[in-house]
Amino acid sequence: MRGAAFGCSLACLFLIGSRALAFDASEPRNVAAVAAPLPMFKDPRAALRIGLENYHAGNTKKSLEALRYAADGGESLAQWKLGRMYADGDGVVRDDAKAYSYFSKLVEHFAEDEPSPRERLMAAGAFVAVGVYYLEGIAAAQIAPDVGHAFDLFRYAATYFGNADAQYNLARMYLDGNGVAKDARQAANWLDLSARKGHAPSQALLGHLLFNGEAGGPPQRARGLMYLTLAREAAGDRPTDQWIVDLHAAALSRAADADRRAAVAMLEFYLAHRD
Repeated sequence: MRGAAFGCSLACLFLIGSRALAFDASEPRNVAAVAAPLPMFKDPRAALRIGLENYHAGNTKKSLEALRYAADGGESLAQWKLGRMYADGDGVVRDDAKAYSYFSKLVEHFAEDEPSPRERLMAAGAFVAVGVYYLEGIAAAQIAPDVGHAFDLFRYAATYFGNADAQYNLARMYLDGNGVAKDARQAANWLDLSARKGHAPSQALLGHLLFNGEAGGPPQRARGLMYLTLAREAAGDRPTDQWIVDLHAAALSRAADADRRAAVAMLEFYLAHRD
């Protein structure tokens, strides 16, 4: 039974004190044929294949060479892969300006052309990535913060693609009043959609709002504790998720025995029906 994986978290419930529409990319998308194919690449599609093969083999230099050629030839997957590599510092020096450039090309492309079913996840991820960059701006690329544009990008990815990360970012903007009027109820609605997809940060934030009665209505301590427990289990011991651990511990220390028992029942029901 899948619920068994949550044994530790379920037991903890009974222990008091336990622990982003205007998509104006900075560079126009150029899908024109590359002037002169390099000898080792038959065409952009072949370069994409070679680039991915070398990436998985750990040969970053050859991978970059091929992926750049494929990206310049209009291969969306190459643009996505390069964007992620530069954004994460994966085999290259992290460069947000370059990452933004590749993601922006995808945003412009998929704002006009319908992505195929296999491209939808990648397309949504590009909208979210550019939206995140617009929240704070990129000095190296002379991109100033533009929370309104970030909001539009998140909303498009959240509604058109149903992307959980976009829904979470929208919720945070509503909670913080960042570019929009503060609206906890709207935030809770977006968090609910994302939490149902298993998005741990959304589960944690929604659980916190429900437990404390900050989601537009009276406190729902059992349901809030259920979501916080799900998020706590997913967080593990990652330092970046310490805030989830802290929210869970705070709620658990304040929950009555009846809240814990109800949360256990809700969690078991959730897990059984999710499977």
